Amino acid sequence: MVSVCALLTAAPAALAEPNPSTACSYRSVPAPPVDTSERPPPGKAAPAPLPVPERPVGGTRLAECGDVLPDKAPALPKQLAAAAWLVADLDTGAVLAAHDPHGRHRPASTIKVLTALTALQELSPETSITATKDDTSRECTCVPLVTGGKYTVRQLVRAMLMKSGNDAAYALARTVGGHGGVEEGLRKMNALARSLGALDTRAATPNGLDAPGMSTSAYDMALIFRAAMRNAEFAEAVKTRQMVFPGQNGKPDVDVFNDNKLLANYAGALGGKTGFTDDAKHTYVGAASKNGRRLVTVVLFTPKQPVEAWQQGARLLDYGFAMKPDVKPVGQLVERAPGDDNAGTNRQAKPDGTADGIDPSAAPTAFGNVGGPLTAVAGVLGLMGLLLYLRKKKAKRARALAAR
Repeated sequence: MVSVCALLTAAPAALAEPNPSTACSYRSVPAPPVDTSERPPPGKAAPAPLPVPERPVGGTRLAECGDVLPDKAPALPKQLAAAAWLVADLDTGAVLAAHDPHGRHRPASTIKVLTALTALQELSPETSITATKDDTSRECTCVPLVTGGKYTVRQLVRAMLMKSGNDAAYALARTVGGHGGVEEGLRKMNALARSLGALDTRAATPNGLDAPGMSTSAYDMALIFRAAMRNAEFAEAVKTRQMVFPGQNGKPDVDVFNDNKLLANYAGALGGKTGFTDDAKHTYVGAASKNGRRLVTVVLFTPKQPVEAWQQGARLLDYGFAMKPDVKPVGQLVERAPGDDNAGTNRQAKPDGTADGIDPSAAPTAFGNVGGPLTAVAGVLGLMGLLLYLRKKKAKRARALAAR
């Protein structure tokens, strides 16, 4: 009984919030915002943080908060200032190295990778979209779109990924949402992210501007980018260096250039996406090919100094390419959400960005992280009950024999 009491006494302590000095600082939420962009509208509460899976997606080592490196790994590149980063094989999904891979941070414009993937799954590239005043009233960077102008999905996806057009992202999400508008578009984005296994990700805006509840992780962004690169339209868009965006309503055509500097400065670059907001700091996802291998890298929550985010990404690509192809990976980019046999389906999602139909193994137990201890307590109590029952049965039988 002493051991059972000890377990019962200790269990509630596991419900306490983790001590920031001993736990992963960004395990459940990003760093506090530095401005008012995430203040909920009057009368509305901020969404609760996404549940932290009891078992980390991609492997147990990916729960580590510091450097996650293979055995006998070479020294890391210098000038890595990002709070989280990851480098993985784009084809096999093997995670070669990482730092706080499931730490949650704001994606900034890298969320447009998810916006693009959702749009390309939901709409034909030739679908025509008429820009509304809401689309053209977005906080820029913008293409810019013209109210009443007609554009194809292909044109909007490319302008969004190349120039980071917030107006293009809004128009795409609105169209994906149909009668439900941008809110429904975001629901579909979050459902897709969760079906892929990106359980740290919640898109609160389609363009990456900060809003309550926005988050992703280095692991998730690599996962989403890998899925997007399997789409030929997306892969072509992120490697395109220049395009002529059509003028509308008497406006001249616009030359759109790709703002991803990796394309012009890294041999074998396949494309990527940059991002920045005051709260997210600088973010980056990109990929390159060398000697038959294709790698993807992600950099989150980094200042611009000592080097830019894309340059940190380039150093991580060099680091990954320097590893032997048969190096034992530290984790794996999964193909779908754990326990999900319906890969690629856009299932119903709840307003908080979570989706129905996900196997419980990918999410916390009913008791959060104390599920294990409470289950152990229940097991011990059950065993004690059985022993007491057997003891009573034995005593009853002895009394019956004595009465004969």
